[in-house]
Amino acid sequence: VQARAQTRGKTEGEGERLSDSMLSVDVCLLFCRWAQFFIHPLMIRDAIDREVEAVDSEYQLARPSDANRKEMLFGSLARPGHPMGKFFWGNAETLKHEPKRNNIDTHARLREFWMRYYSAHYMTLVVQSKETLDTLEKWVTEIFSQIPNNGLPKPNFGHLTDPFDTPAFNKLYRVVPIRKIHALTITWALPPQQQHYRVKPLHYISWLVGHEGKGSILSYLRKKCWALALFGGNGETGFEQNSTYSVFSISITLTDEGYEHFYEVAHTVFQYLKMLQKLGPEKRIFEEIQKIEDNEFHYQEQTDPVEYVENMCENMQLYPLQDFLTGDQLLFEYKPEVIAEALNQLVPQKANLVLLSGANEGKCDLKEKWFGTQYSMEDVENSWAELWKTNFELNPDLHLPAENKYIATDFMLKAFDCPETEYPVKIVNTPQGCLWYKKDNKFKIPKGKIVVLFDIFVNILTHNLAEPAYEADVAQLEYKLVAGEHGLIIRVKGFNHKLPLLFQLIIDYLAEFSSTPAVFTMITEQLKKTYFNILIKPETLAKDVRLLILEYARWSMIDKYRALMDGLSLESLLSFVKEFKSQLFVEGLVQGNVTSTESMDFLKYVVDKLNFMPLEQEMPVQFQVVELPSGHHLCKVRALNKGDANSEVTVYYQSGARSLKEYTLMELLVMHMEEPCFDFLRTKQTLGYHVYPTCRNTSGILGFSVTVGTQATKYNSEVVDKKIEEFLSSFEEKIENLTEEAFNTQVTALIKLKECEDTHLGEEVDRNWNEVVTQQYLFDRLAHEIEALKSFSKSDLVNWFKAHRGPGSKMLSVHVIGFGKYELEEDGSPSGEDSNSSCEAMQLTYLPSSPLLVDSTIPITDIRAFTSTLNLLPYHKIVK
Repeated sequence: VQARAQTRGKTEGEGERLSDSMLSVDVCLLFCRWAQFFIHPLMIRDAIDREVEAVDSEYQLARPSDANRKEMLFGSLARPGHPMGKFFWGNAETLKHEPKRNNIDTHARLREFWMRYYSAHYMTLVVQSKETLDTLEKWVTEIFSQIPNNGLPKPNFGHLTDPFDTPAFNKLYRVVPIRKIHALTITWALPPQQQHYRVKPLHYISWLVGHEGKGSILSYLRKKCWALALFGGNGETGFEQNSTYSVFSISITLTDEGYEHFYEVAHTVFQYLKMLQKLGPEKRIFEEIQKIEDNEFHYQEQTDPVEYVENMCENMQLYPLQDFLTGDQLLFEYKPEVIAEALNQLVPQKANLVLLSGANEGKCDLKEKWFGTQYSMEDVENSWAELWKTNFELNPDLHLPAENKYIATDFMLKAFDCPETEYPVKIVNTPQGCLWYKKDNKFKIPKGKIVVLFDIFVNILTHNLAEPAYEADVAQLEYKLVAGEHGLIIRVKGFNHKLPLLFQLIIDYLAEFSSTPAVFTMITEQLKKTYFNILIKPETLAKDVRLLILEYARWSMIDKYRALMDGLSLESLLSFVKEFKSQLFVEGLVQGNVTSTESMDFLKYVVDKLNFMPLEQEMPVQFQVVELPSGHHLCKVRALNKGDANSEVTVYYQSGARSLKEYTLMELLVMHMEEPCFDFLRTKQTLGYHVYPTCRNTSGILGFSVTVGTQATKYNSEVVDKKIEEFLSSFEEKIENLTEEAFNTQVTALIKLKECEDTHLGEEVDRNWNEVVTQQYLFDRLAHEIEALKSFSKSDLVNWFKAHRGPGSKMLSVHVIGFGKYELEEDGSPSGEDSNSSCEAMQLTYLPSSPLLVDSTIPITDIRAFTSTLNLLPYHKIVK
């Protein structure tokens, strides 16, 4: 076992050392227990059977994903017998039923697999802790050296090259997707590229292919209104890069018109690649990429420890010792011949084309075995195939990007120009807006974030900005436009040196907003697809239904979809934008390596550029919430994707307008609930892969819920609902019998979570921005919650839970019902799950209760009718 470790943290005071040493013992014990998985795994037969059900649930959740379906189809094109053609998900059929029919002992095969592949000399280990390196080395040596070594040579697959050198690969595949989308993916299978990690040829090529500035593929296609987005490169997953081959793919999201011209779109890609091949690698561009990656590496924010050690452990498998930390990120050497060798293989004759579109339905006579993907295979149209064999002309509109003016070169930390504060302070307050400011005095990184509230038509604004802001984006200046429920949020982040340039660019485009009829049509058509694709997911439909019931005057996603389908005009949009910009209230937060004077310049630029009047009256930034009547209310709706077996069941308990102390008590309750909830509903009952309780803050109104993602091929949703009730009943008994020691352990754990220092500036900014955007401004919320936690007793927790489960409890169950044999159609027959079609009308289909819950629940069969009779709770903020 190889081990690397890092120390982190600072010297603690004497009063903390005892608890830290106790914690060290706990960590050591945890290591011991975890190591036993590799040393002596139990592999109990019953546990294996339960885990097979969990694997099958994961597979069922993966089936409606177009990305997974496309990957599985791509793998099926590999030569017979090659590992890339295997079914790598696993399900109940392959792990349970098929082995049973063939008299294969799954338990024995699993042990054989463990003995062959879980050997110490194949493995790498990374440990990160604030313990000393000497302590960590001692622990690792004592605990992990017991992992067995089978003495066998490490498995090698390097001889299985060219898996896709087959006639079936260089074809056009038409595929029927689950989502409503048009997309063209062009893929090449190249020789393995891992050995070129110091040059990263595919990274260089993808940088240019994926560029969105002037002269790029996407810029040209956007002007034609043929494409909305383009992603190119290698994902560096085991599927896309391994010892047998490397993938290079270009995936383009097409408009309706782009779908009709997909051959022209492919030709544009081939013209760009031919231009790159003709020019050859450019040192200027390589060094620009190298500089940007260097900046990102040297000023990177601390990542989550789990993610960090996982990434490092993988790096140890791939790179030599000296490059463990940097091998996956930095460009070390410019070798134009290595780049050219990869680039010259990206020719039309070696490409695989996959065209995803709902328009392919009915035209696809083939079906992928495991995911049921409908597809067809055909030769590339002869006229295009012949053209691509020739020395075809280049496109004069396609060229290399100009030098990037947004790359930061000044990384000096700013001096304070106002008193140092622990929390943000308001430094501007006018009728037109206000600004909160905090100078970074902790992370000392030359970055900043500016967040400003607006309300405007965000999708066209984003489209308009895509090309001019792209250079800033690749230079680690990030921006995000979010159409919030109560206004538009603009978030800008990155090296402060060039950040004002990007911010001013966004405000300029906001001030001068315009749209052509072609862009308006393209964006509205894409929005229809976006809403549709959100709604066909059971988990997002369940959330939409729950909030439509609870939040008064909320526009549901279905409402938005219908409004688009009814039709909107460009004139109405431009009229709305003009009226909107005439009256605004701007509220912002600036935090990072920025002075207070520079911060005020951001707000001043907005006010001067937009030249707006103040709002006539204050606008609320939250919804009013309905007060649920006492009793158990049930809303059952049919999922909108007829090919999806997945169901979502959420049982929600409404508490009401509560104090900060009561909110913290609810958090503690849910924390106590997490492990037994998972153990009962997932491990023992095997109801589904996703099982979790949640503390709910719905526009200031407190509650909690338990959610289970299950499948209609295994369970009826009402059976799951009853099991959730069974769990909650057993949980009540569990917390009543809780020892004081166990209660105090959970309280201490939650306090430690809240006391954890932010690992990077973004965490602190997100927390502060949430206080601003909700207009609560309780920046020291965590300190108040910690004080509340220290005051709680076990009886507080038990009484709080019982109060929500008593006769007057306000309970709402939301079921989104998938398609499978355990769920019935309206005529009483089992619902099928074979079709890939979805409900175009996008209307909620309410389902009645079955005998299982009919006597214990109050049905909701019309949400608007139900909520119109309910009282509205007053606006509430959890600040006291």
